[in-house]
Amino acid sequence: MRSETAKPQPALRLVQLTDLHLLGDPAGRLRGVATGATLDAVLAAARRDLARADLLLLTGDLAEHGEAAAYRRLRERVDTLGASGRVHALPGNHDHPARLATHLPATGDARVVVLERAPWQLLLLDSSVPGRSAGLLDPDQLAWLDARLAAAEQPHALVVLHHPPLPIGSPWLDAIMLANGTDLLAVLDRHAAVRGVLFGHVHQAFERRRRGVRHFATPATCVQFLPRTERVRIDPRGPGWRTLALYPDGRIRSRVRRIPRAGHSVTG
Repeated sequence: MRSETAKPQPALRLVQLTDLHLLGDPAGRLRGVATGATLDAVLAAARRDLARADLLLLTGDLAEHGEAAAYRRLRERVDTLGASGRVHALPGNHDHPARLATHLPATGDARVVVLERAPWQLLLLDSSVPGRSAGLLDPDQLAWLDARLAAAEQPHALVVLHHPPLPIGSPWLDAIMLANGTDLLAVLDRHAAVRGVLFGHVHQAFERRRRGVRHFATPATCVQFLPRTERVRIDPRGPGWRTLALYPDGRIRSRVRRIPRAGHSVTG
């Protein structure tokens, strides 16, 4: 009798877009960058990755002033891509969480979301605090995360939020990271299932491995910040996005992609 070899389980494919900073005025600019135009350029360049993705993660600061008009235009773009059933959004410090949740699948009042994709679970957390640039995870969210990871419903976990829980090496950005990042890291350290932490906020590519867990940040779709600076300095590199492939054995393959600087206008 001929034995049949089971087909290997495919990787879970993700695309992360972050720090869109869309404005209520479609022609508005942030630090000289037309954020709507740069988002469109990124979406066009990422079309193949988006078509293959199982999930599209929007990791905060989607609207510069939290305006409903900005979220409506973002939803229209998502619908045009045919990604509306695969998108999940998190608020950042510039967002209005309630308005965001009325236009896109987001954490809403619960402030947490679980996306089960065996053998992975993606745990989405809302680190935004009204009126503050720095982030915070309240005790309820941390307790929820601890309990969820302890339940071990899937062998691998990716934690997603807006603010970085660990310093990235720019003092001005590290001053507005997750204020209780050490509390989050203490929870993660207790659970071997955690393979990665994905965040935005810093407008630059970043990766660090800590105790076997990979931490990723991704370029904004608009203006970029130069890494390792004492104060705000604009990086001339173009906007970008991140792709991730989550494998059944817990491996993560990730890549940052950018559009050329010529694809957008930076005047300040």
